[in-house]
Amino acid sequence: MGNGPVPGKDGNKYIPFEERTGESSVVFFTRDLSEEGLKKIYDRVSSVLCGKIAVKLHTGEAEGPNILPRPWVKELFDTRLKDATIIETNTYYEGSRYTTEAHRKTLQINGWTFCPVDITDAEGVATLPIKGGKWFTEMHVGKSLPSYDSLLVLTHFKGHVQGGFGGSNKNIGIGCADGRIGKGEIHSRPGNMWDIREEELMERISESTKATIDHFAPHVCYINTMRNMSVSCDCEGPGAEPVVTPDVGILASLDILAVDNACVDLLYNLPKGGGKALIERVETRHGLRQLSYMKELGMGNDRYTLIDIDNDDAVITAAEAVKDVDPEWKPDRYNTFWGRNKHR
Repeated sequence: MGNGPVPGKDGNKYIPFEERTGESSVVFFTRDLSEEGLKKIYDRVSSVLCGKIAVKLHTGEAEGPNILPRPWVKELFDTRLKDATIIETNTYYEGSRYTTEAHRKTLQINGWTFCPVDITDAEGVATLPIKGGKWFTEMHVGKSLPSYDSLLVLTHFKGHVQGGFGGSNKNIGIGCADGRIGKGEIHSRPGNMWDIREEELMERISESTKATIDHFAPHVCYINTMRNMSVSCDCEGPGAEPVVTPDVGILASLDILAVDNACVDLLYNLPKGGGKALIERVETRHGLRQLSYMKELGMGNDRYTLIDIDNDDAVITAAEAVKDVDPEWKPDRYNTFWGRNKHR
């Protein structure tokens, strides 16, 4: 590695809430996994959005079973985001979203047809500066990304084969980097497409995210949906590992670190080992380095006040939030897949 940057350590070690120090942010929580729940929690953070609004979500590989329910997102657009645009980028790997043409077909298959979808790197790339990074000074993103005024990060929280977990940080850090240059800078060294792993990968993802959220600040907010949480990312499509982690709820914040850390805390506090599979995925990939490095970069606070919007905005702990969650996952009524039913 010579005199270059050195990755941090302990990405496999969870830091309990009571051992964290520093300022706190507000994180909102609802157990209501539905269109109404999403609208309610959106209303708590959406005041920062203005002008031309981009909505970053993972639209998924063709017929992926675990992506955010299209009815939820359609209802949000119909009632709250009439002029907004979903933004995406093409993938680094060869799949159903590798080229813009294939990506457009996949968007139709998966039901993302009710609003504009901008594949931001379809016409090339732009660069955004990274302040305080050790791996990068800038990140390549989709060319049209800087044309938006504000950003809603609408994330399906789940596992990831290399990142350990995919929260708002991964949704932006990988999802806004363009499909060829930016994603390559994060994942690869010459001669090996997937060479970068563990702490170094988490740090590169986080620096990429910082470029985007610094660009949009303060007009950026985050919603994480803890539902259908396979240990696999939505980029694995129908090949994703079966869901075993129970559904939890929806969280939102103006602080990316606080909302991602709160989701991780809920996993660790699930009763009767309900979070075991996903925790194992996170720790074996050293994914917790996402959180500690975001804090080092000044991207947010790992302490937070958790507001239960289902119960008169009571302040609760992570353990209280999940104390009644059944440890066995059960499919909900949204697990009937739009594309599969239409085409088969």
